[in-house]
Amino acid sequence: MIELIRRRGIADELLIAAMRRIDRQEFVETPFLNRSYEDSALPIGCSQTISQPYTVAFMTQALGAKPGDRVLEVGTGSGYQAAVLAEMGMRVFTIERHMPLLVEARKRFEKLSYNIASKCGDGTLGWNEFSPYRGIIVTAGAPEPPQVLLEQLDDGGVLVIPIGGMDVQDIHRITRRGNRYETQHTAGFKFVPLIGKSGWK
Repeated sequence: MIELIRRRGIADELLIAAMRRIDRQEFVETPFLNRSYEDSALPIGCSQTISQPYTVAFMTQALGAKPGDRVLEVGTGSGYQAAVLAEMGMRVFTIERHMPLLVEARKRFEKLSYNIASKCGDGTLGWNEFSPYRGIIVTAGAPEPPQVLLEQLDDGGVLVIPIGGMDVQDIHRITRRGNRYETQHTAGFKFVPLIGKSGWK
C-alpha cells in the first residue's frame, strides 16, 4: 500500500511514516478485512466509506499542515483520516453527522491512544469554538466551498475539499490570504456527498 502511494507521487516523508505506522485494518469493517490494504474505498455503514489510501495521502499532502498545527476534519467516517493527521503530530478536531460512525471512531481513537476532539453535527458549519484552523480537510464532495469554513481558516491556512457534482469531483486546495482566497485544483476523484446547511440538502 505504501509503495503504491509513493509511485503515485506522494513524497511527504512524515505522512508516509505515519501511514506506515497506522494499521488501516483497525478502521475497516469485519467483512472487508481482507481488503484492508487495497487502494480502494470500502463501505463503513450509514452509506459512507473509508477513503482509498491514495486519496487520504493526496489530501493530507495537499493540506501541507505541520506538527502542532490545529486542523479541522469534516466527515470523521471511520476515523482513519483523523488518525493519520494525529499520527503526524497535528491537533485534530473532527465532526461527523452520523452518531453511530462517530461512536465507533471514538472507540478506535481511544484504543490507539489518539487525543482527537470530536463531535456529532453539521460539518458544513465548521467548529467555530476552536477556530482559526491552519488546515481544514473535508472528506465529502460539495457543490461549492462552504463560506463558513473559509472564514474559520487562519491567514495562510488551507482548505482541502472535493468540489463538483454528485458523481465526480475535483479536489480544491484553497489558501486564505487575508480577505482573498487562492485556489488550485486536481481532477478525477469521487466522494460521498457533503450533506448539510452549506452542502447538498
